[in-house]
Amino acid sequence: MKMIQKFLLAFILIPSLGCSQTNQDENTKTMTVSKNENPYYSKTDTTKLKLSNVEWKKVLPEDVYYIAREKGTERAFTGKYWDSEGLGNYYCAACGNHLFISDSKFSSQCGWPSFFEAISVKSVEYNKDATHGMIRTEVVCGRCGGHLGHIFDDGPPPTYKRFCMNSIVLDFESIAEND
Repeated sequence: MKMIQKFLLAFILIPSLGCSQTNQDENTKTMTVSKNENPYYSKTDTTKLKLSNVEWKKVLPEDVYYIAREKGTERAFTGKYWDSEGLGNYYCAACGNHLFISDSKFSSQCGWPSFFEAISVKSVEYNKDATHGMIRTEVVCGRCGGHLGHIFDDGPPPTYKRFCMNSIVLDFESIAEND
């Protein structure tokens, strides 16, 4: 009887261990996609991009794809920029489009990086979002259409807006204070 129990236990556990290792390797591979492997990433090209999600999935890291293309949201207080105070520029992590400057960033204590204005009127676009039982305004990248977050009317002067963004879909480029 004990031999049958051991055989059944091995029969159940060994395949699941193999799947776990395969998934981990696939995720690691997906997470290491670099900007160099993304032919659409440019901090200077402002040409609108019209790509399928199939194409985006080939060139974006899994976490960026999830937020930008599937309209996901990172957990509050976990993103790399929610409380950062460095001087510099914020770009779309999917396509390199210039989105915000650090001078427009403020501490909203909401758990996500918050800005009171975008770098230009063309850098972002807005869509109605009626998901999750709420009516909100979604903010997307003006170049690639990737989901960035939402905008609210509870920000500081001069705009009284709060662009509540996901860190995962932002790249930050620091500038020296004396430039």
